[in-house]
Amino acid sequence: MPEEDAAGPNAVARDADVPPSGSRKRKQRELTPTQRALALLVRREHSRKELARKLAERGIESEAASAAIERLTGDGWQSDARFAELLVRTRAAHGQGPIRIRAELGTHGLDGDTIETAMQAFDGDWRQAAQDLVRRRFGLELASADPVQRRKAADFLYRRGFDGDTVRSALRGDLQD
Repeated sequence: MPEEDAAGPNAVARDADVPPSGSRKRKQRELTPTQRALALLVRREHSRKELARKLAERGIESEAASAAIERLTGDGWQSDARFAELLVRTRAAHGQGPIRIRAELGTHGLDGDTIETAMQAFDGDWRQAAQDLVRRRFGLELASADPVQRRKAADFLYRRGFDGDTVRSALRGDLQD
């Protein structure tokens, strides 16, 4: 009769290589560059430039990243035009003006036509947006406010990316073209 371990015949193996029962961990498979790019795109829209930068940060070589982005663009998963339109809508909803939005679109490596198309697709009124922003921020009718308050409101709108005509119109309270 063979000798039994001190723990007995029903003892659980205590080897470091064997995981406790019920907690088997599967070895995670390495994702391809296309899968990594797609994982980023399902969370939110990305420009081609932004997607390439994020893939590079994750250790993917530029050739593989470019090929993955080309494939996803061809399949309709990535679109610079869609990204630009979404960015315009979200930034305008957060009170940013067209000058600032155009500048941000430019930092994403978008061409002039894509930027112009996205800006034209915006169906809001920049003057109304500026006027609403000033009313929310300063809480008064600026047409009759003192010059110091009007100057603060104008500076605020300029910093947010609104042009001079829009700022003057918003401070006067008129929305006519």
